[in-house]
Amino acid sequence: MKRFVLITGAAGGIGRATVAVFEAAGWETIAVDRQPAGDFPSGVIFHQADVADPESVVGLFRWLRQKTDRLDGLVNNAAIQICKPLVETTVEEWDATIASNLRSIFITAREGHPFLKAAGGAIVNVSSVHAVATSTDIAAYAASKGGSLALTRAMALEFARDGIRVNTVLPGAVDTPMLHAGLMRGHVQGGSVEERMADLGRRTVMGRVGKPEEIARTILFLADSTQSSFMTGQSIIVDGGATCRLSTE
Repeated sequence: MKRFVLITGAAGGIGRATVAVFEAAGWETIAVDRQPAGDFPSGVIFHQADVADPESVVGLFRWLRQKTDRLDGLVNNAAIQICKPLVETTVEEWDATIASNLRSIFITAREGHPFLKAAGGAIVNVSSVHAVATSTDIAAYAASKGGSLALTRAMALEFARDGIRVNTVLPGAVDTPMLHAGLMRGHVQGGSVEERMADLGRRTVMGRVGKPEEIARTILFLADSTQSSFMTGQSIIVDGGATCRLSTE
């Protein structure tokens, strides 16, 4: 039987890689983003929606019902990042970050629940290492990603009775447009983006930043019931060892 997965934030770096990995693995892949489709593999189905907006999400799943009544996987990847000091962050910026990064998980899980229950499917929430260890000038993002960890555990408890597993992946520094945009906030050294990327990579145990495909393969593992069938409520950090090093090292 064909397996269906819906991936939000599909136009971003990790989202686009995740779409490609699932499609290559033979899943019927539905890519969702608030931006126009862009270049996805030919077999991918795209739907434009803003998953921070409740009405847009209701419309998304109404549209999805015309194509399938089941979801084997739901990947909550949509996110934005505001890089500025907390005291300079506006209420509107804070609310937009929480809506995109955290409220969207709640809404898509609520509306997607009947589809996931029908398949005994899995939810994978994309959090961040900023949920457990963060840096300056990124408070709203860190708060939203920390919230996604707690929400993952709560959803795992509630949804287990319906045969739905819920886990989360915490990427570290990954070579994406979001990372590039955040490199200029002063936490790494170098003039150019390439120099700052290299400096950031040297701070990890493995000596480099990650590739989007490396996160995407972890997401596939957590979504695939043949590989992770006894896992729920768990968090996997994929950061090249960055968070395992003491400050004294």
